[in-house]
Amino acid sequence: MSSAAADLVRLLTVKGETVAVAESLTGGLVAAEITAVSGASKVFRGSVTAYATDLKHALLGVDPTLLAERGAVDPQVAAEMAAGVRKALGADWGLATTGVAGPEPQDGQPVGTVFVALDGPPTAHSGSAGGGKVMALRLNGDRAEIRMESVRSVLALFLRELASEQTGNERAQDTEQNGGF
Repeated sequence: MSSAAADLVRLLTVKGETVAVAESLTGGLVAAEITAVSGASKVFRGSVTAYATDLKHALLGVDPTLLAERGAVDPQVAAEMAAGVRKALGADWGLATTGVAGPEPQDGQPVGTVFVALDGPPTAHSGSAGGGKVMALRLNGDRAEIRMESVRSVLALFLRELASEQTGNERAQDTEQNGGF
């Protein structure tokens, strides 16, 4: 279990929000990292491991034309996966990973090309999606290293988003409830 996953579970619990995960190259590692945290059942809705390209459309609602034209390793695919899992599993937040862990290139993309995404609830002050963020990664290493860095990166992206959304009052409440951390 990572400290990022523990921090995510803690912040989501304080906010009363939930998360769902759509994974491709990470094959369930993001869900495993989150569910390794005690108390995750309060905030984790579930996950979809859509390893095959056709499942990204069938289970997550990714545009089939997008998949046909660009392949599964694409920033827009990652964004649609995050939005799709959020909707399909009824969560406040959706996370997604898609990319090439190797050993061979895929969809014209070299090994180490990864896109991680999040999709979140509308923000009160803007009316727009709180999420809708995609991060492009160019990772080095072997297959296992690329997959683990993808997990770390999507959790870090989500943690930054959650931490930036907290108001001063929520931070004070969180600190008080968690013994002054």
